[in-house]
Amino acid sequence: MPLVPTAELVRAAHADGRGIGAFNVITLEHAEAVVAGAEAAGLPAVCQISENAVRFHGGSLAPIARATAAVAESAAVPVGLHLDHVTDEDLLRRAADCGFGSVMYDGSALPHARNVAATRAAADWAHDRGLWLEAELGEIGGKDGVHAPGARTDPAEAAAFAVATGIDALAVAVGSSHAMTTRTARLDHELIGRLRGAVAVPLVLHGSTGVPDDELRRAVAGGMVKINIGTALNIAFTGAVRDFLAADSVVVDPRRYLSSARARMAAAVESALRVLG
Repeated sequence: MPLVPTAELVRAAHADGRGIGAFNVITLEHAEAVVAGAEAAGLPAVCQISENAVRFHGGSLAPIARATAAVAESAAVPVGLHLDHVTDEDLLRRAADCGFGSVMYDGSALPHARNVAATRAAADWAHDRGLWLEAELGEIGGKDGVHAPGARTDPAEAAAFAVATGIDALAVAVGSSHAMTTRTARLDHELIGRLRGAVAVPLVLHGSTGVPDDELRRAVAGGMVKINIGTALNIAFTGAVRDFLAADSVVVDPRRYLSSARARMAAAVESALRVLG
């Protein structure tokens, strides 16, 4: 089916009281795994490509974006395409030509006033082109690194930021952290409730790999909508490759171990979507 705008997927998830999983894509196998896992779960999903992933591909957005879009368009369930953690304004402006329905503009490293102004400009640009824009606060939201475990977003500051910038979704710091490889994070559910009450736009949880299933279920029930998951796919991928090569020391055809890695990633996607759905 055609790509579905992220805005539609988020609105539908919010209305149904469930989360929408947004999964980081680095290689074509990641995109195929996200779609396979979503189809197995019978639930929608978002494929998201980060600025770091674009850099890995030599700075060229179109090849990985169009390949991912083609895989998503083959899905039997709704799938969206999202450009994640963009700091480069040139990259932001390339999103409109590559099939993306949404962008996360990341001005969190800027001083607060500059973050507000840059995010407002990004939102205006995106809305003029029919794109949905996600963003996040910086130091004023509790950052020493916004995704450090101790970082917390202040509800009043978050509400003011959302109004001032005109964004469509806000990533908040409530206890998760990027790149965790153990599922030991504990979320601040009281804060999630206060943020949901204060902020008019949907809330986004970054760094969700490190959050246990019961914590994710509570977070969704408390008001988190878009749930970003990346490291879990890489753990599954790398683990499968290690297992395969340990069992077969003479294999040289990468399709053999990449098939195993893709299948294990798909299982991780299906499991996460079932928790969120």
